[in-house]
Amino acid sequence: MISDNCRLQFITHCNNKYSHIESALIALKGGCRWIQLRMKGASESLLEEAAIIIQRMCKDYGATFIIDNNVFLAKKLKADGVHLGKNDMTITTARKILGDRFIIGSTVNSFNDILSVIQVATPNYFGCGPLRFTSTKKNLAPTLGYDGYKNIILKMRGQKINIPLIAIGGICKNDIPILLNDGINGIALSSSVLNADNPIKEMNQIKNIIFQH
Repeated sequence: MISDNCRLQFITHCNNKYSHIESALIALKGGCRWIQLRMKGASESLLEEAAIIIQRMCKDYGATFIIDNNVFLAKKLKADGVHLGKNDMTITTARKILGDRFIIGSTVNSFNDILSVIQVATPNYFGCGPLRFTSTKKNLAPTLGYDGYKNIILKMRGQKINIPLIAIGGICKNDIPILLNDGINGIALSSSVLNADNPIKEMNQIKNIIFQH
């Protein structure tokens, strides 16, 4: 089982105001206790440099630290886990490299994706989306909308699939109660927090919505 921290996840992002490291610190100060470092296109040295700093911050705040895609860096730094996209290393291979202690998340966009994943291996959680268009991710999968998530949840319950489903992709604060009422286990956010007038306050408000639900 993974911790309750997974109910609110922050995916690092950079914009004209904040770096990936600064974005992680904002999320932590706002009460988020699950940080995923995602720096698509960064060199290995820059990624590792950011990972070391963010991992240290996560330890200071008692937060879970996940690295996107890079299984070998996650193992080297003894991160809490890794998140694997549909075109990344397989869960089976990652588990052989990392062992059972590490958290492994898996990206899915449909119920059929979920079935395909669990036929081969069992991740600790699914990152499922997007809800709507988001500019933070390239090669975006078809959007799900509220009904798409609801349909996936119903099918998972019907087949007694109890792996946590985390909604991600274009999610704003007002979406969260609706998604939670539909049965989503958690929410992952990025730009909606950083683009707020007061990102730390925004994250804190989101945290309260999720953990008081």
